[in-house]
Amino acid sequence: MSASAKVNTTQLAIAELVPPGSRVLDLGCGNGAMLAHLTQARGCSGYGIEIDDANVQACVKRGVNVIQLNLDEGLSTFADASFDVVLQIDTLQHLRNAEVMLLETVRVGRLGIVAFPNFAHWPNRLSVLTGRMPVTKRLPYQWFDTPNIRVGTHADLGVLASRNRLLVQDSFGLQDGKVVRLLPNLLAGTSVYTLSR
Repeated sequence: MSASAKVNTTQLAIAELVPPGSRVLDLGCGNGAMLAHLTQARGCSGYGIEIDDANVQACVKRGVNVIQLNLDEGLSTFADASFDVVLQIDTLQHLRNAEVMLLETVRVGRLGIVAFPNFAHWPNRLSVLTGRMPVTKRLPYQWFDTPNIRVGTHADLGVLASRNRLLVQDSFGLQDGKVVRLLPNLLAGTSVYTLSR
């Protein structure tokens, strides 16, 4: 099975944003599938950051360079602009220091690509209107067992980027691997921003 077959449609769409040959840092890289895909399909190099022991072992087996690190402790070991691209895919909602890590993403990388579940997607809104927390393909956990410590919307990240004087190079939604530019805050399950300083 190719590395491409091991990444999901959201990751494939995000991979297209990474310039070929880039030096990449993948924050919360999981089992390393995305970085392996970028290496094989786009000629990239780089490192993954992961805290989970099983995921670190999976990265090593896959041949992905991985550093075991708790992202809540920051990225002080990396110099400014030491990577072309820093990926933060489905990581921001798990972090206690989300704003700090957003700033670290664009400090360490010339370009930061951030993607996370968009809580304002219409099925989520409908669930809340009926008095229940949403459980969807994109947010598959019950409120009591979710690994997410926060929820945010596509619009929220735009406000946070502006507040921190970050340049939004692009922003859009993804739904089932397809780019959503019309009303992404309403019509997309995933929010994607490309940011720089």
